[in-house]
Amino acid sequence: MIRILLVDDQSLLRMGFRLILEAEADIEVIGEAADGAAAVSMAAVLRPDVVLMDVRMPGMDGIQATAEIMAGLASKILILTTFDLDQYVFAGLKAGASGFLLKDAPPAELLAAIRTVASGEAVLAPTATRRLIDQFAPMLPSPDRQRDRDAMLGKLTDRERTVFAELAAGRSNREIATGLHLSEGTVKIHVGRILAKLELRDRVQAVVLAYESGLITPGAGG
Repeated sequence: MIRILLVDDQSLLRMGFRLILEAEADIEVIGEAADGAAAVSMAAVLRPDVVLMDVRMPGMDGIQATAEIMAGLASKILILTTFDLDQYVFAGLKAGASGFLLKDAPPAELLAAIRTVASGEAVLAPTATRRLIDQFAPMLPSPDRQRDRDAMLGKLTDRERTVFAELAAGRSNREIATGLHLSEGTVKIHVGRILAKLELRDRVQAVVLAYESGLITPGAGG
């Protein structure tokens, strides 16, 4: 059973999400919060598997709440946004979210995203993510987390560097396999090794690191 905490300041949206989720046999809504502070407190007590986190809320916003929850729990967080170029989403990914989802996403997409992050994977829509990061990466420097590019790439083999560049551009395993004339299984192995060597949790962190390190520059992800 996947245990869900809903976080949104609009009660009607929470109600809509709850109706969709509670119709599924493998999903249970264990709580609702209307702001970030309540989300942090409830997450600490309820320990949900997945948090659906709104960004813009009164008081503590979803970004700070995401960072605080991820600092102490193993919960997965999906950022909820109204537009796929929401200026806060990149910060949310940096704070530890496993991806982002549009609030008007079809129910099937919402359910698939929840199951994906609950299984330990990231929800990363390549095209939308490239547009988002191209638009906002210059506005969101991270000196505290900046890593030396040469040192980072020095941990990888030549093939892993090539795969990492494709991964960082938001491409799926299938797209990488097609472009590099590899099997999807081989790409999956390379991706796993890259994440392990760079001590990254998932593909989302790989994208963030690539932009922060200068491996990928805004405008070059298309």
